[in-house]
Amino acid sequence: MNKLKLLALGLTFSAMAVAQSYEGSVEFKMKTNKDTTTNIYYVKGDNVKLDQLGRKSGKVEGSFVFDLATNQVKYVNPLRKVWGEHKSEIAPTIKGTCIVSKGGSTKVIQGYKCTEYIVKNAEENTQITYWIATSKFDFFIPLVKLWNRKDKQSIYFNQIKDLPKGSMPLMSEEKTISDMKSVSKLEVSKLGKGALDASKLAIPGDYNKFEQK
Repeated sequence: MNKLKLLALGLTFSAMAVAQSYEGSVEFKMKTNKDTTTNIYYVKGDNVKLDQLGRKSGKVEGSFVFDLATNQVKYVNPLRKVWGEHKSEIAPTIKGTCIVSKGGSTKVIQGYKCTEYIVKNAEENTQITYWIATSKFDFFIPLVKLWNRKDKQSIYFNQIKDLPKGSMPLMSEEKTISDMKSVSKLEVSKLGKGALDASKLAIPGDYNKFEQK
């Protein structure tokens, strides 16, 4: 094979590597003044599974399975071995106006360069600072929108518009504006990049579907 063919082949594989989205696990820790919780995302293509670990047990106490291609969410209860369809809640409301600004600071978290974004809302006395990496985390923005959670960390993140594809905050901290005291801090504590077996994200075959009467 001549040098031109080798170069073309190399460029093809390089383009494929760049285009490939993140696959593997992402471990988040949420810290408040009262508690610390751990959530682990398992990501493979358009499929994401979120395991919520018990604070004391360290075991999976609940899970959510997301299909980003079909916009479906399922919940999984490993204690009862059941699963069901998760219905999206009414869109959360915000009092006042959120002001979004892009800071000039950057920091490296888990090996990724992150840019500072600040979202403030005077009426809600809340400021959340996000340190956002722009890489191959294509799943994150669609997942946050699909899940439609009502916690401020999620709500305020959705106020940041025109983020590049593949963006994800690796750290965020919520503070009260009046005294700048920390309310909650969310941080990626571990990244496990690598191929996952599809069964890792699947609902176990012996789990029953919960039918609400």
